[in-house]
Amino acid sequence: MTATDLTITGRVQGVSFRYYTQRAAERLGVAGWVRNEPDGSVAVHAEGPADAVQQLVAWCHEGPPGARVERVDVAEGSETGAAGFGIRY
Repeated sequence: MTATDLTITGRVQGVSFRYYTQRAAERLGVAGWVRNEPDGSVAVHAEGPADAVQQLVAWCHEGPPGARVERVDVAEGSETGAAGFGIRY
């Protein structure tokens, strides 16, 4: 198990990034959350099997249709024991 924190910048708000991230995480079996940040970025906390988390990180580099990802900052996170993947507001 591993935990990762991401900050995604670019055109990532107003393009359903949170919704599509939640769907991708659920498909991969990754727990955690996604939220819009006041600076226009999107923050993600992901935890689960290392390969599944890495697949979600790779997905975040592309994002959903309509997004234009310019940068993904990846940092080691702390496991929280999250169950499921939610959208935070």
